[in-house]
Amino acid sequence: MPEQTVRYVTELTECIKVKSTDEDAVDSSEFVKFFPSFIWAVRDFTLELKVDDKDVTEDEYLDFALKLKHGTSRRVMEYNLPRECIQKFFPSRKCFTFPFPTAQEKMSCLESLDVAAISSEFLKVTDHFCKFVFNDSSVKRLKDGYTVTGRVLGHLAKTYVDTISSGSVPCLENAVIAMAMIENEAAVNMGLQVYQNGMEKLKDSFPLELKDVSSKHQDLSSTATQAFMKRSFRDTDGKYLKSLEEKINELFNGYLCQNEQASKRRCEDLLSSLSAPMMEKLKQGFYAKPGGYDLFCEDLEDIGKKYNSQANKEVKAEEVLEEFLKQKSVDSKAILQADEKLTEKEKQMKEQNEKAALLHQEIKAKEEKQRQLEEKMEAERQSNEERMRQMKEKMDEETRLQREEAERAMDSKLREQADLMQKGFNEKADRMRQETEEFKKRSTEAENNRAKEFALILENVNRRNEETMELMMQNYRELMKEIQEKNSNPPNVCCIM
Repeated sequence: MPEQTVRYVTELTECIKVKSTDEDAVDSSEFVKFFPSFIWAVRDFTLELKVDDKDVTEDEYLDFALKLKHGTSRRVMEYNLPRECIQKFFPSRKCFTFPFPTAQEKMSCLESLDVAAISSEFLKVTDHFCKFVFNDSSVKRLKDGYTVTGRVLGHLAKTYVDTISSGSVPCLENAVIAMAMIENEAAVNMGLQVYQNGMEKLKDSFPLELKDVSSKHQDLSSTATQAFMKRSFRDTDGKYLKSLEEKINELFNGYLCQNEQASKRRCEDLLSSLSAPMMEKLKQGFYAKPGGYDLFCEDLEDIGKKYNSQANKEVKAEEVLEEFLKQKSVDSKAILQADEKLTEKEKQMKEQNEKAALLHQEIKAKEEKQRQLEEKMEAERQSNEERMRQMKEKMDEETRLQREEAERAMDSKLREQADLMQKGFNEKADRMRQETEEFKKRSTEAENNRAKEFALILENVNRRNEETMELMMQNYRELMKEIQEKNSNPPNVCCIM
């Protein structure tokens, strides 16, 4: 094995660190957890694949090239060190030996060489190499098993280059923290975009029933959280999930207001249309005659019936009708007082009836608010449950990846330990055993710490959910109290609406 190839591996501990606070020995033992497979591609290979005159495979040839020498001299130690690093840092190793791609006299014009002139043996090895890389090699992952995408790789490369340019040693932990911030902020924006795009399409259909808006909110909130979970990682205190949750709720309240405004406009337009004939009669003084008050009340009741049949699903139907009746009570009182057909006692009775009708409508409006608040609370409860479920699923997946990462690294270390024992390097095998035990201990501690972090995140999410529900319950209790107070001493009269 060319010494310049292995020399770079020896310098890894000086060129990169896993944690900023770790000692070198501890730090380098972590490399095997996230380092890729070691592929040794030997070009222009002219030697025979033989060891001690026995035919061997390419991988066996690599193992032979990495074989350690016995002894403690400086020369032996310098020979062994890079080979030990390769065995220690990389979880698996693969070798490919490429023959000359064509005849030696044509090597100088490879770029313009016809495909037919390329060696069939070279193409065979190339095909084997490509299939291995694309089908058998593992996806690049960061510490704790997070998959590296092209975008993430770009962030990492920039961070490393900036760090090296500043004269510092790149630290994977610091780079991941910096990258997590970028990715998590982007994950929040992605989730918000998913939610907002869906709600903007729904807005074109406003006004809608509250249950329709709430149902769409729940679906989109779940989809937005999924989009966030897919891109986010290392949101150790759950602050980015909290940010997404708060921003979605803020948007949801805004859309509810827009739906209510649209409903209010439609209800007002409907009442304006239905009451137009009555308003014309008022202008012409139609009700300013004996018996006019009863005629006015009949027209008003007819308007109410038609309105209720056409606007019964509008979220602002009862509230708008309440306001309309309050406005018309001014005309009603004037007509009542001017009606010469009625006695003073009858006028008093009808005035009490009118007050009862207004009170009845006010209570109906508050009860509708109460019903809508109950509906909103139920939607919030279901959204919270779904959010908690997705969070738990995300945490379970991260724990699984962390455990698999540790198991892969442990298997690699145990294989190296067994190989050292078999080849008679007992002292090195003993050191590897101690390192493996320490590695196992640290992995268990890391998993336990992560479990505690997850438990704390879930606790915080649950607490926020409870605080939100308690605030809504407080509003609900206040509304219930208002309704009870209105109903405590109702007038003993019939309502006209």
